[in-house]
Amino acid sequence: MYTTFSEIREALAHYRWFQDTVDIALVYYIFYRLLLIIKGTRAFQMLLGLGLIMLALIASQAFEFYTLDWVIRSFWSQIVIAAVILFQPEIRRALAQMGERRFFRALSPVESSKFIEEIVKASVSMANKRIGALIVLERETDLTTIVEMGTNLDAKVSKEILTSIFLPYSPIHDGAAIIRNGRIVAAGCFLPLTLSSNIAKSLGTRHRAAVGLTEETDAVVVVVSEETGEISMVMNGAIDASLDAPRLRKVISDLFVRQKQERRT
Repeated sequence: MYTTFSEIREALAHYRWFQDTVDIALVYYIFYRLLLIIKGTRAFQMLLGLGLIMLALIASQAFEFYTLDWVIRSFWSQIVIAAVILFQPEIRRALAQMGERRFFRALSPVESSKFIEEIVKASVSMANKRIGALIVLERETDLTTIVEMGTNLDAKVSKEILTSIFLPYSPIHDGAAIIRNGRIVAAGCFLPLTLSSNIAKSLGTRHRAAVGLTEETDAVVVVVSEETGEISMVMNGAIDASLDAPRLRKVISDLFVRQKQERRT
């Protein structure tokens, strides 16, 4: 810490205004992005736990608790491996977000509203008939690795096509349909299942798959329950259940159409 004015002047004299400013800005941005990724997740609580361990290490050195110091140091030597294991979902999510794409970049507001309406009508129709469905709306994170595991379609989004995909006798009804830029690019895609223990036991594989994908990417998933006929939307690992047509339409429009218009302005 600088205690005198002369020391502060000396530090400023050695400060490289361009390189050091850019350096500090890059470090700030990296830590800011990391905090955004883990915010609201179990990883954030784990990070706080690691902070407490660091404080315990400092305290053990200050009070000369040699045994405690040895135990913490032994653990700290394995911290890199522990971090990879503990933060595995967040690391996968961060790597996945490196390949970003603009959602709806080629669609006009009218086209966006039209195909959102088709998703709403298809979801409500399948819910009334107790047809299970898993509809993934790609946003900025590229889902090419998920798409490649399914059946390529490149079809216009419509109530009829979505319903035919998820009919029980369809060969691709068990997987998810991926929508990108207003088109169904693939169906029968298998999503990563969440390992979270916070999911209600009454929820099936579709909900666990939707949560698993949204934990790793910024995609939005519409889930129609085959057992209850309930429509849910999953985003950022959280489930918004029991949606009716107006609510589903509003949520999707707010996420995509209105946010796109705000970015342009």
